[in-house]
Amino acid sequence: MNVTELARKLKLTTTELLEILPEFGFDIGKKAIKVDDKVARKILDKSSEIKDKIETNKKDKLEEFKKLQEQEGVSEEKKEVEVPSVVTVRELAWIIDQPVNQVIKELMKNGVMASLNERIDFETASIIADEFNVILKLAEDLEKPEVKREDIKSIIGREQKSNLKPRAPVVVVMGHVDHGKTKLLDTIRKANVVEEEAGGITQHIGAYQVEKKDNKITFIDTPGHEAFTAMRSRGAKIADVAILVVAANDSIKPQTVEAIKIIQQAKIPMIVAINKIDLPEADIEKVKQDLSAMNLTPEDWGGDTITVPISAKENVGLDNLLDTILLVSEMEKDKIVANPDKEAVGTIIESHIDKGEGPVATILVQNGTLQVSDNICIDDVFFGKARNLKNYKNKTITTAGPSVPVKVIGLKYAPKVGDIVEVKCKIERKHKKTKAFDISKEESAIKQPVISEEDSEETGVKTINLIIRADVLGSLEAITESLEKIDTEEVKVKVISKGLGNITDTDINLADSADALIIGFNVKAIPLAQDLAREKNIEIQYYDVIYKLIEDIKDRLSKLLSPEIIRHDLGKLKVLAIFRTESKSMIIGGKVLEGKVVNPAKADVLRDKELIFSGEITELQAGKQEVNEVPEGQECGLKFEGKPEIQENDVLQVYQEEVVTKKL
Repeated sequence: MNVTELARKLKLTTTELLEILPEFGFDIGKKAIKVDDKVARKILDKSSEIKDKIETNKKDKLEEFKKLQEQEGVSEEKKEVEVPSVVTVRELAWIIDQPVNQVIKELMKNGVMASLNERIDFETASIIADEFNVILKLAEDLEKPEVKREDIKSIIGREQKSNLKPRAPVVVVMGHVDHGKTKLLDTIRKANVVEEEAGGITQHIGAYQVEKKDNKITFIDTPGHEAFTAMRSRGAKIADVAILVVAANDSIKPQTVEAIKIIQQAKIPMIVAINKIDLPEADIEKVKQDLSAMNLTPEDWGGDTITVPISAKENVGLDNLLDTILLVSEMEKDKIVANPDKEAVGTIIESHIDKGEGPVATILVQNGTLQVSDNICIDDVFFGKARNLKNYKNKTITTAGPSVPVKVIGLKYAPKVGDIVEVKCKIERKHKKTKAFDISKEESAIKQPVISEEDSEETGVKTINLIIRADVLGSLEAITESLEKIDTEEVKVKVISKGLGNITDTDINLADSADALIIGFNVKAIPLAQDLAREKNIEIQYYDVIYKLIEDIKDRLSKLLSPEIIRHDLGKLKVLAIFRTESKSMIIGGKVLEGKVVNPAKADVLRDKELIFSGEITELQAGKQEVNEVPEGQECGLKFEGKPEIQENDVLQVYQEEVVTKKL
């Protein structure tokens, strides 16, 4: 047997095992790789003694260390600090003035596997702080200081008009799913994004630049499924012009209406691209009619709404669309300006953690110029240096000016989609440490309270606990938002933990304690987590299409719904005679007054029009023949299963029940 396998069975490290074995007479050498099977069995037989001895040795060493400290007069005075009932690991490190990695290491020693963004309770924080000579006091009323957030418009608004120069218009593409938004961009920039997307659905926000008549246009593609409402809203907020894609064969859909509302709220000009005009069932006039019904009268009908018929698939009308964008941009030229000579300011339009590159963010620069080695700050918190910049073609660049989408590598943490990025030449020492309570980025990894079975029983709501891990923040937000919408009085989803990156053993242990299902979206479980999941019988489901994920969760919730029972009244029978009475049944005769009597069926026994009790009809005879049905006006005999208390002249209300499985 391998020594590592033996150590795993004993739940010890290989080093611990090899060091302790000589004390029990097993001198196999401190560098042994394998051990004889017979010896291994003997070692396993003494597993409890070995573990006890290791624990004793640890306690002895600890006592020795404490005595040495006392002898050397180590009695440093402990400082007291107030903290709220729950803090993140990063916040705790700042509070006790220790490096984050040291705090994480101390947590691991205490059996707590937590990343810098995960929250820990006051008790755990107190134990860790004590190791660093800090006493924590609970301050329930300690509030997070407000973070002053400034939008891009106010930053650019402070610029002198003489310094402002024209920039490329930023165009957001919106519309209903499958109406051809990604295909439109695909045709414009001669790349094939559609096939790269799982299931042909745009999963993340993407930004691209094209050139027309020596003018650059920046396009932002926002997903069209209702799951991405938040992402679409953010897309509209950073755009100068919106293109609403409407399929000529499908016209206005619910997501189209939602997109129109977002564009109108953002107060940006809109161009309606009527796509798929090459299809036989295309009806451009129907689309214009539906737009008019929403007070968006097309220009050729005497209104203000610009419409451009196109076919993204056949590359028809796209030149006209680009010319229209430039024309609309020219009309808005006073607003489409920026100062390229300042430090960069922009918005995060995508964020994820890459295996090789670490935290990576896509920034749309909106003012100033971003350069390699610039200090990236969000809400006055230092997030790292721009070690490398890549454009939308994934080619390395050194600078990115206004309206340029750029991928930034070198960040310490993954920011949130929609965050405002500012570049600062000098970073004060205090800013290099993440300020306590200043960062709201922890939301993506916060553990939420688990609803226990007792709580579910009290509220009457059946719950599925979920742990979600995704590759990028955009997808994580979309999944969470979609799941929150699945909310009924009887069943609901509870996301107890969510975050970016692969599934770890911490997730498995949390799933075990909370009886949760683990979902991985475009991520996998690390080998240790896979082994632990098999051992603890924890279910992990992997997905790469959000539709499929949401549908599967809905199916699981549907199975928790109590079936709906529909009663179908069939007829009434008057009891004329009692033939036999047994302990739990009766043989009776009667006449069908209305409707029909069938077998099998249920029956309510009515006496003077009042319900006495209920039972079941299990046998039915007419003319000494076994039958399944007796119509109105005929007499019959039947066997009634239930209380043997039926009397002559009682009436049996005969009915059947249909069990209907509910679906969300």
